[in-house]
Amino acid sequence: MKKQEVRDLIEKIGIVPVIRTASQQEARFAAEAVWQGGIPIVEITMTVPRALEVISELVKTMPKLLVGAGTVVNQDLAFQCFDVGAQFLVTPGFSQKTVAAAHNLDMLIMAGALTPTEVMTAWEAGVDFVKIFPCSNLGGPSYIKALKGPLPHVPLVPTGGVNLETAADYIRAGAAALGVGGELVLKHAFQERKPELISNLATQYAQIVKEARNPAAGKSERSAETH
Repeated sequence: MKKQEVRDLIEKIGIVPVIRTASQQEARFAAEAVWQGGIPIVEITMTVPRALEVISELVKTMPKLLVGAGTVVNQDLAFQCFDVGAQFLVTPGFSQKTVAAAHNLDMLIMAGALTPTEVMTAWEAGVDFVKIFPCSNLGGPSYIKALKGPLPHVPLVPTGGVNLETAADYIRAGAAALGVGGELVLKHAFQERKPELISNLATQYAQIVKEARNPAAGKSERSAETH
């Protein structure tokens, strides 16, 4: 998938599931569950044991799933992620060298930032999305709305603390997409071997984004379901 196609899909779906698990098996379990729930995107963080192997396997066995690499903290790791087939990169903070590596590889990169200065620095460096992390600590949706005032052209992706109750508010505040981790990829789903717990949530998140972007369409769908 080309870079523009990756960007278009992330914007269309509006949810980037962040998979940060304690094992390879759990990461694969989560990726498959998210896919079953209707979200064809996953971000496998580099904190997952043998994360590069997980990415490589998912790319090979689930070709229609958009697989990205998260917690990419330097340019060397960016190149390693590219080599195993990752289709986009996500960083916890801003690194000029990592952004440059993404450009050299023609990969989409979502760089972390928090303050207006950091957001501007990342955007001027040529990132595709700016991940606002940890967003909930600075006011959640109201903080996104405040940033979008002077920076309406910057596509922001709030991450950290996004949940079912706040997801719609983030979208209405101007978020381009949402990064959702533990509120979607539930730990007890692994323990109980119940992928449907994650799949059902994935479906809910996707629907919330859709309705928040187009309230009229959401009302029409619900009305049709009741008749």
